[in-house]
Amino acid sequence: MGHPIRTRAAVACALFATSGLALAGVPKDLPYPSGGNLSADDIAQQTYFVNHFYAFKNYAIVKKGRKITVLLNKVKGRKPTANTLERYLNNDYSADGAVKAEDMAIFRSGKLKGTGMLVTDYNDDNKSQSYMIWLPALRKIRRFAQPAHDDAWGGSDFTFGDVTLRKPKYETHELLGKETFNDCLGFMKLAANEQSRYTKNVPTEGSCTPKGKEVYKLKSTTKFKNWWYDYRISYIDAKTFADYRTEYFKGGNKIKVIDRNWVPLGKSDDPRAVGWGYWYGTTLATGHETWAVIPPEVNQVDHKYKKGWWSEKTLRKIKR
Repeated sequence: MGHPIRTRAAVACALFATSGLALAGVPKDLPYPSGGNLSADDIAQQTYFVNHFYAFKNYAIVKKGRKITVLLNKVKGRKPTANTLERYLNNDYSADGAVKAEDMAIFRSGKLKGTGMLVTDYNDDNKSQSYMIWLPALRKIRRFAQPAHDDAWGGSDFTFGDVTLRKPKYETHELLGKETFNDCLGFMKLAANEQSRYTKNVPTEGSCTPKGKEVYKLKSTTKFKNWWYDYRISYIDAKTFADYRTEYFKGGNKIKVIDRNWVPLGKSDDPRAVGWGYWYGTTLATGHETWAVIPPEVNQVDHKYKKGWWSEKTLRKIKR
């Protein structure tokens, strides 16, 4: 069994990192495409823009009254475990400075209650992200290096590569064409005896909002040898560039699926101004599931924050 403090830190690092199709060096002012003849790399860049919320100066999932983001992990045959959290992402940094973005999470309940983390991303794409974590049991800040790409985080269905570390040089992208997305998104089905105070307000069915939408079908093949997957296929909205579904394959078999429900967040002049409704992931061989549900009321964009909000000082003020 791993050291409890390192384990908690690793879990915290993972639980709020950003998603997947990461193309290196994508500028925060990437223009919306004016033409329809997009390459695979063009589409991947636009999807990265969406997943990092570059349409906004800042993006947050906050707590409003009793509404808060719930993260569920479920082993097949067992009741799900729950954590609740807030997240604050700041993209409002100049292109010629050192910092590109800062991302802070605060966990409000569950095993991670009182834990906070601040991740700093840099404009220098060759520079590793920095991780600063507040450990409430010790009342101390700890700094950690980037984790391995294929490490599973927090007992979930995601790897660190899935959520933050994957860059274009690790994959080649191929556009398989356009099609109509004809499915509803996955979700975690909860029996009556699996309900808790954290699950009573989660959806009881998967979102069908993407159904009927035109999507790009993008194949991304890893360059790593003997990797845990051979390639991924993503279904990306042809207008917003939000990735609704990513399927992972190994040896010709589908092994994992990640579904993302996206919701519009204003800024009608930019179709890419969308945020999360929920994330759902499942590992097919084990039936393990992960579900992060973000109530619509808690999404917040371009808010005014006090100077120094993204700082060690804020982490130290977190109440356990």
